[in-house]
Amino acid sequence: MTTSDNPSENPILADEPGGSDPAQKVPNKERSVARSAGIVSIAVMISRVFGLVREMVFSRLFGAGYLFDAYIVGFRIPNLLRDLFAEGALSVAFVKVFTDYQVNVSEKEAWRLAALIFNGLAVVLSALVVVGILGAPYYVPYLAYGFPPEKAALAVTLTQIMFPFILFIALAAVAMGVLNTKGRFAIPASASTAFNIVSIIVGVSIAYWISGGGWNMPSDPGDIPEMPAQWAIIGMSVGTLFGGLSQILIQVPSLIGVGFRFRPLISFTDKGVRRVMRLMGPAIIGTSAVQVKVMVDTFMVSGIEGGNSWLPYAFRLMQFPIGVFGVAIGVASLPTLARLGSENKIGEFRSTLSSSLGLVFFMTIPSACGLIILGRPIISLIYEGGAFNFLDTNMTAWALAAYSVGLAGYAAIKVLSPSFYALEDAKTPMYVSLASIAVHVFFSYTLLNVFSGIAVDPSRPNGLGHVGVALATSIVAMINFLALLILMRRKIQRIELRKILDSFVRIALASAVMSAVAWLTYSWLANGTGYGSNTLGTRLLHALVPVFAGAVVFFVMAKLLRVRELDQMLRIFMKRFGRT
Repeated sequence: MTTSDNPSENPILADEPGGSDPAQKVPNKERSVARSAGIVSIAVMISRVFGLVREMVFSRLFGAGYLFDAYIVGFRIPNLLRDLFAEGALSVAFVKVFTDYQVNVSEKEAWRLAALIFNGLAVVLSALVVVGILGAPYYVPYLAYGFPPEKAALAVTLTQIMFPFILFIALAAVAMGVLNTKGRFAIPASASTAFNIVSIIVGVSIAYWISGGGWNMPSDPGDIPEMPAQWAIIGMSVGTLFGGLSQILIQVPSLIGVGFRFRPLISFTDKGVRRVMRLMGPAIIGTSAVQVKVMVDTFMVSGIEGGNSWLPYAFRLMQFPIGVFGVAIGVASLPTLARLGSENKIGEFRSTLSSSLGLVFFMTIPSACGLIILGRPIISLIYEGGAFNFLDTNMTAWALAAYSVGLAGYAAIKVLSPSFYALEDAKTPMYVSLASIAVHVFFSYTLLNVFSGIAVDPSRPNGLGHVGVALATSIVAMINFLALLILMRRKIQRIELRKILDSFVRIALASAVMSAVAWLTYSWLANGTGYGSNTLGTRLLHALVPVFAGAVVFFVMAKLLRVRELDQMLRIFMKRFGRT
């Protein structure tokens, strides 16, 4: 007798205790994750929009070159540590243990654990901040390899200013974990919106104040900017620090509302704290692969003038659908998966995971195709102007296309990796990430050299070297995803692979038709108005009309191909709309 991969076709799963009927339970779990993901998606979408506004401010005021390169390197270590200690390892480890305490111990002990983690984290990271600030002159020059001395010195100063960011963001991540396990998703997901708004307002205000009211950018991006311009980028760094502080402050009222109270407790030997630390140790590596690889990329392209600006501008756009869809689904599914793992309900765990992966593909595959096809007009609309010129647009668009190749893999990792932690297995993602980082160095170095010989001219003496580095990141992301998928399938016996592949193929077909329509629409518009037209109206036309046409075609094709994730999202939307 064979069993179907679809739980609704299996009356009783062997791993469901008591012979209960998972067919009745699983859809509720899937709908719960999808509803929560919808809430997080809206909040994250707003945050990403303001994130793009923040990037637009940087591109208009500083362009791509000396100052923004220095800022990116200055923010690289704090941003990496954020992923290591905060939004990755700490968050997933804490949610797993905190949920388990609520299910299997008591609510009182769960709150005690939260207080211990908050206090311990504040102590450890305060010490790390001091070490990071004092040690910046010694380690930052390695990241800024290829920078002239003045530019490297500026990167050191910016690192020292922004290093306390890690303390604020780590505390915010614990607050997010507490609120998510209590079913509160909107406020934690909106914390990054507060970061973007505060960092823009405070940063720009301080930049104009300490620069003396304004600054001029050099005509050659490689020239040393005048001191007012350097003071301005320092002001933006201070704004970034205040933005990090706002992420924890915005969550405090909700944190108090769900029952958290500050308690002057600290213990690094407590059983729960040690469980979090045990999970967090391997998870530090397991969930930080992308940031580690980005740091490798920073080193690789530091000799390309503008390279450390083009890649982050492109990466920010690629992160938009990852944040809105991949991270949202990962955040929404983690509490459910953690609870199912604690209750040993592997049948429901399996179905919830496969459903979450299907939603990731539904959202990210068409997004990736759209960014590859329409990267040039989208970047022109968002970034081009001020100090950001036509060459910067083209070089960023090439990088965006290369990054987008791996977009679906990036997003799926945001769901798969925490799923291992929900089963208290942090070592498997760690091993995969270690291997993928080693592979990334090889691909990044090789493709950098290959692409550095392509399209070489006086305006780009290094050719498209930075594009090779971006493509290496995407290739390794796909390898990472496939390895995690295979290992998860072995861990839980099966993973409803037929269901996942069926969704993938149908979504890919709909996305292919969408891409063709979007490209033809853009080509028709550009031929009529001119590819090089720089008016705002024309740029809006070139970017938004093909996006709208492609979205309509994708929706129609998904409906014709009976993509189940479309029906799932429509049912949830109509239910909410009808209730409203």
